[in-house]
Amino acid sequence: MISKLSHSLRSAAPALTRAVHSGTRPASTAASKKMEQPLTAEEVYAREEKYGAHNYHPLPVALEKGKGLYLWDVEGNRYYDFLSAYSAVNQGHCHPKIIAALNAQASKLTLTSRAFYNDILGAYEEYITTLFGYDKVLPMNTGVEGGETACKLARKWAYTVKGVPKNQAKIIFANGNFWGRTMAAISSSTDPSSYEGFGPFMPGFGLIPYNDIPALE
Repeated sequence: MISKLSHSLRSAAPALTRAVHSGTRPASTAASKKMEQPLTAEEVYAREEKYGAHNYHPLPVALEKGKGLYLWDVEGNRYYDFLSAYSAVNQGHCHPKIIAALNAQASKLTLTSRAFYNDILGAYEEYITTLFGYDKVLPMNTGVEGGETACKLARKWAYTVKGVPKNQAKIIFANGNFWGRTMAAISSSTDPSSYEGFGPFMPGFGLIPYNDIPALE
């Protein structure tokens, strides 16, 4: 029985060898190789167009990397970055000091919620309030979240300090403003592409021409 089994295995071995060296690859390997191939700019555009929501209209440039004030697209063209992610990276791309700080913190403690204290937030709060001469700071994640919080603070101040009757506060915005795409942001917008199809809108917002003091009064 053992002899027959040994003979069967020896007979099967060449077939296995031929399969390994035949050049055929498992589907997963072939897919991995395909994923490793760099995409052209047109392929990048097409993939985003197919799988991403059409809520933005990017410039036809497919960026791949950045360093300092420069950006490179997937085809190797270099650009000056005058947009800087709407100023979010005005310190430049991949600044070595920032990269080092990110790596150091991520390898120590990646994230905590405000349900706990941590040893970094207080130091930041002390620094930023001292720098700008403020009493307190409330950190936000995004610009539009900062705008939403500003609206809440304005209303809270109106009710608790100025004595505006409950739910009667009104916040005035200038025509042509843009500060995001949340419900509050589009409720204060004059841009149809921002608000069309998303009503009803939040109350308590007014609009006037920019720099028009009589209209404000």
